[in-house]
Amino acid sequence: MKKHLITFLFLFSSLIIFAQKQADKEEWISLFNGKDLTDWDLKISGHEVNDNYKNTFLVEDGMMRVNYKEYQNFDNKYGHIYYKTPYSHYRIRFEYRFQGNQVPGGASWNVRNSGIMLHSQSAASNGKDQDFPVSLEMQLLGGLGNGPRHTGNLCTPGTIVDINGKLDMAHCIDSKSKTYDGDQWVKAEAIVIGSKIVHHLIEGDTVLTFTNARIGGGFLGKPYDFATDKVKNGEEWAKKDGTPLGEGYIALQAESHAIDFKNIELLNLKGCMDKKALNFKSYYLEADNSTCKYKKK
Repeated sequence: MKKHLITFLFLFSSLIIFAQKQADKEEWISLFNGKDLTDWDLKISGHEVNDNYKNTFLVEDGMMRVNYKEYQNFDNKYGHIYYKTPYSHYRIRFEYRFQGNQVPGGASWNVRNSGIMLHSQSAASNGKDQDFPVSLEMQLLGGLGNGPRHTGNLCTPGTIVDINGKLDMAHCIDSKSKTYDGDQWVKAEAIVIGSKIVHHLIEGDTVLTFTNARIGGGFLGKPYDFATDKVKNGEEWAKKDGTPLGEGYIALQAESHAIDFKNIELLNLKGCMDKKALNFKSYYLEADNSTCKYKKK
């Protein structure tokens, strides 16, 4: 009898350990399949949604590439490519590298300049001539070979945030990252917890943290000019001044300098937080128990 009891307790303990391991196991998903642009919508200023002007966005060798080979002049064709699903609480990681020289006609501040937009409006909600979506931009900058140039910065088209607990109205806020010169691959990550707090990481180091993300500041740092900056329904956006921005789309930027992205992966931090459910995860930070799955009785 004791032997059977010991065996039972051992099996029961093993099941508990297995369940805990399953709950702790991080389930990262690939947002980019490495083959085509399935699940992504693109929007280029002056063009309709999914009009891929001059093949600005393409896939080669397992990379998503922002490409200007067919351009003679940039002509303010600011573009973004948006993943299909909005998220609120998540980690996103990816690798990027700048390539070659800037296309003629790009602004001087856009040399080796791109970004990933967090909590962005959707591709479809952009105005036809809108250059940038309302979003939180994790700005990516490449070194110019002549001094420090930080990456993993924050730019705020139509948004405002707090730095160290105080409102910072600057359109772009510098990180404390190292400088990455040349065409080297750089690993980046953002940890996004709704509107509460966002961390930017470069090569595993936290280089910038901000809190209390919200709509505001007008557009591009100017007060209340959504309506004059080609933002669709700009007056409605202006009415949302001060509204927390805790959810949105993820978009990669095309800003006149060729850049490659790869290994774009996301860990959702919102989901089933009922420990009795089959899909409970111990690392979730926000509950969505409508997604819970249970054993059939």
